[in-house]
Amino acid sequence: MKPKIIVISNTSWYLFNFRLNLMLHLQNQGYEVIAVAPLDDYSSRITAQGIEFIPMPMDNKGTHPVKDSLLILRFVRLFFRLKPGCILSYTPKCNIYGALAAGFLNIPIINNVSGLGTAFIKENLVTKIVKWLYIASLKKSAKVFFQNNDDLTLFVDNGLVKADLTDLLPGSGVDVQRFTPVENTVPRTKFVFLLVARMLKDKGVIELVTAMRQLKTKYPYIECQLLGFLDAKNSTAITSEEMQAWVDEGVVNYLGVSDSVVDFLRQADCVVLPSYREGLPRSLLEAASVGKPIITTDAVGCREVVDDGINGFLCEPRNADDLMAKMEKMLLLPEAERLQMGMNGRKKVLKQFDEQIVIDRYVKAIEDLHLR
Repeated sequence: MKPKIIVISNTSWYLFNFRLNLMLHLQNQGYEVIAVAPLDDYSSRITAQGIEFIPMPMDNKGTHPVKDSLLILRFVRLFFRLKPGCILSYTPKCNIYGALAAGFLNIPIINNVSGLGTAFIKENLVTKIVKWLYIASLKKSAKVFFQNNDDLTLFVDNGLVKADLTDLLPGSGVDVQRFTPVENTVPRTKFVFLLVARMLKDKGVIELVTAMRQLKTKYPYIECQLLGFLDAKNSTAITSEEMQAWVDEGVVNYLGVSDSVVDFLRQADCVVLPSYREGLPRSLLEAASVGKPIITTDAVGCREVVDDGINGFLCEPRNADDLMAKMEKMLLLPEAERLQMGMNGRKKVLKQFDEQIVIDRYVKAIEDLHLR
């Protein structure tokens, strides 16, 4: 019988876009892989790849104790029925409640802390509760992967996880065979800055709009494109009304959502992410992989992708003036220097962030469990 591995996340979208190649690789290695997440438009895409999918409803952003308790029970029932050899867990609710269920049943679980989210941006009561939940849930984990050293250190120093359980990954990695540079042969009439992210204030969207509003008065030929989910269930979400007002003002061009992010990255001149805090942003890794220079904040998770002045520029978080200065600096660079920055980013990705590095580390962690 094939060893069974369950992969859990708070969206099917996440599993399809970030963990599909890992799941397919594990299947090819002889494991039976089962994806578990809430049902969405990407669930059928997972099954179309030959991976079994089981829907698991969960309230992604809520903190209702009854609903969260029911989620733990659903995980316990599922894990007890399927009896997996191990569980791979992603996103906060799965890392906490999936780990509690796995620990109760003594099933090995490998967690991936891909960013601490808004709960860790400002210290408050919610932060204290989340920390306590992490302590309770991670104590029985087989391995806890982190995507940047700042988050790993924070967890260890605060006693949320034992140091010997932790390991560092280069984000979720990038499919460097898919995200490749392509030479633009069409004459350019405008300079395009592109943000790829969920439309949240914590991603620095307000600072970007403020910076663009000032830059457009000096350089009317520039364009700021925003690509990503709008009206997310998040307290810092940008509303449809806010976005439409910016579009009507001519400050930004909202592109909606796309499954062909690589095409928009290739058409941009510079990719911008003024986020307050990240795990290790996939959008920046993909931008660097296609050879685009980057502007991002000198903040946890973001600074790992950019060597300042080499493959992009770092700016101060929450500082629209500094962001504008770095955007203007990028805009005024000679084209040859900008292109070289992009190629430097490509080299950095190939060396440090190839998705195969991540897959190999997961395979090693699973092999250490001796499932077969």
